[in-house]
Amino acid sequence: MVAIGVRLSAIGYRLPAGNKNLASAENTSASIRKIRFMMPWMFKCLIASGLIAGIALFSSAQSTSVSQRGSSTVSLDRALGLAESGQCDQALPILKKGIHTAANRESLKRAGLDGLRCAMTRNAYLDALPFLEVLGREFPRDPDVLYAATHAYSDLSQHASQDLVREAPFSYQVHQLSAESLEVQGRYDEAAAEYRKILEISPLLPGIHYRLGRALMSKQSPSPEDVAEAKKQFEQELEIDPKNAGAEYVLGELARQDNDLPLAIRHFSRATKLDTAFSEAYLGLGTALVGSKRFSEAIPPLETYEKLEPDSPTGHYQLALAYSGAGRKEDANREASLQRESAASLEQVKRKIAEGVMGNAPAAPPAAASPK
Repeated sequence: MVAIGVRLSAIGYRLPAGNKNLASAENTSASIRKIRFMMPWMFKCLIASGLIAGIALFSSAQSTSVSQRGSSTVSLDRALGLAESGQCDQALPILKKGIHTAANRESLKRAGLDGLRCAMTRNAYLDALPFLEVLGREFPRDPDVLYAATHAYSDLSQHASQDLVREAPFSYQVHQLSAESLEVQGRYDEAAAEYRKILEISPLLPGIHYRLGRALMSKQSPSPEDVAEAKKQFEQELEIDPKNAGAEYVLGELARQDNDLPLAIRHFSRATKLDTAFSEAYLGLGTALVGSKRFSEAIPPLETYEKLEPDSPTGHYQLALAYSGAGRKEDANREASLQRESAASLEQVKRKIAEGVMGNAPAAPPAAASPK
């Protein structure tokens, strides 16, 4: 075989070695023709050894691969043109494949955005999901992608809610969806009314007593009656679902506001055990312990809170108090310094946000000159 390889190299063809310096399909075919007509004896030998069949197969594979790549690129370019001219019915099937075969990131992004727009325009909501997945994975910080995804998810949410109302108009889920929407709008009395309707349908449904209590407490100025009713709802929630960390936390806050620190500590402690990532529960527990002058006990939950919320000025402040009360003056000074730095950083962020909002507002008209 080595000798044959040398002779082949003499007439312009080398046997393929791995994936390095592969001959093009055209050169391969031309070399086989040279062997056949210039050295028929060698051609017969190669036929007998099966080498010609292998070379032909290699040539065919190379040709097919090049052809497929070119075809995919042409098809995707055509689909992009169709989508951008409004012919989504024809473009969408090609774009669904194109997001997996795009030659570069620019084409991938265009295919994803055009495919998403086409799917949403045609109300083909399930077809939109693969585009959202690919765009979210490949371009997680791209503003064009985030903007398109915001509108798409909003439309998908609206579509799903319409399906829910149509398919199950008398279900408690319809009332819950309505209540959640009203809460977002700040219409807490109406939200509470919806949650009460749910409890009429299913009084032992987990989570609803908690949500009702939350709606009552979310009012701008809840009345004493609202607070008392909310407390009752949180307690009822724990009877139904003893693992509701949110209910434990709010009851802890209500007890702390009433200066019942032992009860607050019990509720906050249970909340941290039920949800080990519940940062505010650790802060509440640490603050209540500091207020009870149990400084050494306050340090672990406050250190946990600081790990979960390292930029919180409140956490640094409470931890400084705990360290100071426990006699750890150096640690207390460090936390006090961190409290000042984080508070200043927070104010700077607020100022930038305010400046950005004011910068987008229309300029005020110039003040009229005062009469002399």
